[in-house]
Amino acid sequence: MRVVIKIGTSTLTHSTGNLNIRRMEELCKVMSDIKNAGHEVILVSSGAIGMGVGKLGLLERPTDVPTKQAAAAVGQCELMYFYDKIFGEYHHIVAQLLITNEDIYSDTRHQNFSNTLNRLLQLGALPIINENDTVGTKEIVIGDNDTLAAIVAESVKADLLILLSDIDGLYTADPRKDPDAKLLHRITKLDDNIMALAGGTGTNRGTGGMVTKLQAAKICMGCGCDMVIANGNSATNLYDILEGKEVGTRFTEVQE
Repeated sequence: MRVVIKIGTSTLTHSTGNLNIRRMEELCKVMSDIKNAGHEVILVSSGAIGMGVGKLGLLERPTDVPTKQAAAAVGQCELMYFYDKIFGEYHHIVAQLLITNEDIYSDTRHQNFSNTLNRLLQLGALPIINENDTVGTKEIVIGDNDTLAAIVAESVKADLLILLSDIDGLYTADPRKDPDAKLLHRITKLDDNIMALAGGTGTNRGTGGMVTKLQAAKICMGCGCDMVIANGNSATNLYDILEGKEVGTRFTEVQE
């Protein structure tokens, strides 16, 4: 199975913005084991700006583009250092791909990106993808990484996209505000009622939210790729998802 796994900033970092070392080590261990089992794994990782904020000692996430870019430049180094170190302990080679809008929307560059990604998988590497926040501006504004992960899944004809976040999945209402909110385990159609459940943006450490996750689901369902939203607090959720267990919310097209 070819699997794209997206990890959000709120999963990778503490509320201080500093790296959540224990959680990151657990996730990398499970992803390594999944790869050992024969699955192809592509990681779309948020966290560069968030980690840069912590590394630079900033009190809050910056709102101006130059400071965001500076934080991303510092944080991306920190992020890849840890990924390379941890995955290396399990004998897996990582590859970094930082992309911009042009790499997605230019036919030539998109083909080059897809070719490189597919070749890395053939060579047994574990590609780690993020938006190039250090040189882009539109990417930081758009940059939820949920949509990016869906585009990556579409580009490489992935079987499954897993979005790991700080929420268990899609609920009938905001579980942070409504104690009666119920988790929806399976979605086969993205109608207006489902889209209305998205609510607003996510935490102040990230840029996404349920809106961007449903947009990602729309892309995946349109190309025959299942998508699951699950809580990243437990790395073992990845095992359960791959085994088809009822974890989080799975978006899948009904086969006629």
